[in-house]
Amino acid sequence: MDNTPLPTGPAVDPTPRPLPARIPHAGRAVTLEPLAVRHAAELWDAAQADRSGDGWTYMGYGPFGDADAMRRHVAAFAAQHDPMAWAIRPHSSGAVSGWLTLMEIQPANAAIEIGHIWFSPRLQRTRAATEAMFLLMRHAMDDLGYRRLVWKCNALNAPSRAAAARLGFTEEGTLRAHLVVKGRRRDTAFYSILDDEWPDRRARIGAWLDDANWDHAGRPRASLSAAMRGG
Repeated sequence: MDNTPLPTGPAVDPTPRPLPARIPHAGRAVTLEPLAVRHAAELWDAAQADRSGDGWTYMGYGPFGDADAMRRHVAAFAAQHDPMAWAIRPHSSGAVSGWLTLMEIQPANAAIEIGHIWFSPRLQRTRAATEAMFLLMRHAMDDLGYRRLVWKCNALNAPSRAAAARLGFTEEGTLRAHLVVKGRRRDTAFYSILDDEWPDRRARIGAWLDDANWDHAGRPRASLSAAMRGG
C-alpha cells in the first residue's frame, strides 16, 4: 500500500494580518488622505478635466452629472471599511486629483487588493500617480505584513493592465464572465505580487521614484518599465 502523503502547499504563518487604518501616507510627490466628504468639491473640479468621460469607462460608477452627485458618492464611499479609500493630493498642485483603495481585505488569508483607482487626467502618468499606488502597496506589504497583494481589472482595460505590469505584478489569468458592470459582461484579469517577490519590486519602484531618477524638468531619466526589467 502506498503511504505517500498527498501533496500540500508550503506551510505559512497563519496569523491574521491587521486591518488597514484610516491614516494619511506621505511621499516625496504626493500625500494620501483618508477620503472624506470635504474632498468632494476638489474631486468634482478634478473630474472636469476629463471632458470625454473616458476615465470612468471601466469603473463601476461615474461619470457624475453634477457636483452634488459626486458629493453623494464620496460620502458613501468614505463611510466604507472595505474598500477603504484615500484621496490623492499631489504636492505639485496641492489639489486632490483622484482616489484609490485597499479592498477585498482578507486578514486570515493575508491577502489584500489595491483597486478602485481613479486618476483625473491631470494626475495620470505622473510621478505622484505612481507614488500614490506605491505608498499603499508598501503599507499593505511592509506595515501590515500581507502575503498576497492583488490587482484586478476589466480584461479590456489596456491601461490598467499595462500599469500592473509596470508595477511588477504577475499576471495570473482571466475569469470569464466574472461580473456585470454597468449592464455589460466583464471578464476580469487577475495579477498579484507575493511577499517573497515584494522586496525586489519595492526596490525597483523605490529607485525609480528616487530624486536621482528625475531631471530638473521633472522628467524620469529611466522608465519604470525598464527599471522593472532590470534595464
